[in-house]
Amino acid sequence: MRGATPTHPKWAACVVAVILAATACGGGDSGARGGADGVVRSSWGDPQNPLEPANTNEVQGGKVLDMIFRGLKRYDPRTGKAEDALAERIETTDSTHFTVTVKDGWTFSDGEKVTAKSFVDAWNYGANLKNNQKNAYFFQYIDGYDKVHPVSGAPTAPTLSGLKVTGPRTFTVKLSQRFSTWPDTLGYAAFAPLPRAFHERHAAWLAKPVGNGPYTVERYTKGSQMSLRTWKAYPGADKARNGGVDLVVYTDNNTAYTDLVARNLDLVDDVPAAQLKNVRSDLNGRYINTPAGIIQTLAFPYYDKRWNTAKAVKVRTGLSRAINREQITETIFRKTRTPATDWTSPVLGADGGYRAGLCGAACEYDAAAAKKLVQEGGGIPGGRLKVTYNADTGSHKEWVDAVCNSINNALGQDKACVGSPVGTFADFRNQIGRRKLTGPFRAGWQMDYPLIQNFLQPLYYTNASSNDGKWSNPRFDQLINEANAEADTKAAIDKFQRAEGVVRDQMAAIPLWYQNGSAGYSDRVSHVALNPFSVPVYSEITVH
Repeated sequence: MRGATPTHPKWAACVVAVILAATACGGGDSGARGGADGVVRSSWGDPQNPLEPANTNEVQGGKVLDMIFRGLKRYDPRTGKAEDALAERIETTDSTHFTVTVKDGWTFSDGEKVTAKSFVDAWNYGANLKNNQKNAYFFQYIDGYDKVHPVSGAPTAPTLSGLKVTGPRTFTVKLSQRFSTWPDTLGYAAFAPLPRAFHERHAAWLAKPVGNGPYTVERYTKGSQMSLRTWKAYPGADKARNGGVDLVVYTDNNTAYTDLVARNLDLVDDVPAAQLKNVRSDLNGRYINTPAGIIQTLAFPYYDKRWNTAKAVKVRTGLSRAINREQITETIFRKTRTPATDWTSPVLGADGGYRAGLCGAACEYDAAAAKKLVQEGGGIPGGRLKVTYNADTGSHKEWVDAVCNSINNALGQDKACVGSPVGTFADFRNQIGRRKLTGPFRAGWQMDYPLIQNFLQPLYYTNASSNDGKWSNPRFDQLINEANAEADTKAAIDKFQRAEGVVRDQMAAIPLWYQNGSAGYSDRVSHVALNPFSVPVYSEITVH
């Protein structure tokens, strides 16, 4: 994702003080109270873009959208299963034509009713090319997408022909092909409803988003903090059990961890690698380490022709074989990561499409084989591998340095691989978006929903929204299209796995490891949990 984060399948001094706490420089609720009014203080990273649901495909912005919006579906925080939220019914007889009935009694936090039009207008906005939304691709299966979001040229229609409002709480959707589990994708934030204020007073809405979820945005100072407060009139069953959440921006997760230990924070949902050896004792057992639908990979800039050749496949495969995943996950991550053997996640299970060992020898460390493959491929393009990463979160420096050391040792060169840090996640994403990178870059993916398709199509399908390296392969695209057209789950999974085999054969990206959700919390809070997407279930946290 979110990271992340597509289309969907059918089947299935004062600066320091601001960092430490919201009250350090005055001007806000400290959150010191306990009980239902207590405010949770959590570490955070600034999102790349303003928080438009259809324009947010990375984790930090996604955390906020999950708190301030509810769509037709919601993913169960324990199982990840898609369940009805605002959907009273989603009916179909042919998996192409759907009738959606929105539950009565829901409003946005500004008092406006949530209606069928709230969804249809939001989806039309998200799909339209002129609005330049990163998640427009999510709407591609709705009839008329090619007119509102053409491959080239300007839109020839203002709205999707496949969307029709038929009543205050009903609308119909016509897809361009059969898509039996299309409803299961509707818990993703791109499908959230939007109030009239979003369309009529857009700049003001972006400054202070209004949604229909359990929290409202009280204020946001970019680079410092977002303060969310519980919406007391929220009609959903998943009401917040605290008074709000202060998301405090950190550019170094080690600093965030230090503040957690010092009780200046209540929650850090990304325990830095350097602290893993101490976390259990530091926090007296208040530590979570649980499997999550996250994979870390190295992506490549295929818009740079040097990486987009038949020989470069050998170079990428050689680099994969030069990485000692077992050693890195053991020594740096202390078993909070598991060496990847495919491009999805074990949380899917075999029935969901996970295929252990799919990568085969290409993901097994072998220094001699690695050196031979890189030489046969003509060597590293440009002579040196620069691995770009953001330095503000995720302990990326430690593992990138370790990956480069492993590659250098395998190739017998001191500086064949070097890390290339970018200060913040937002800047990192902007550099990727401008297509200026000449070497591999870190590409963590957090699933949007627990389906194999979500690990493949958003990342590797031609021109997909999260295909940052612009890899393209006609055979892969064909298999994805065929899988999406399958009504039978097993047949669809088989084709998705065959598509994943194309990714393997071309080493479109180097899989590194599956990531566990990792969090530490203070003695001031309880009922802390991470969902299958590795995001804290903020609404369930209680403050003492």
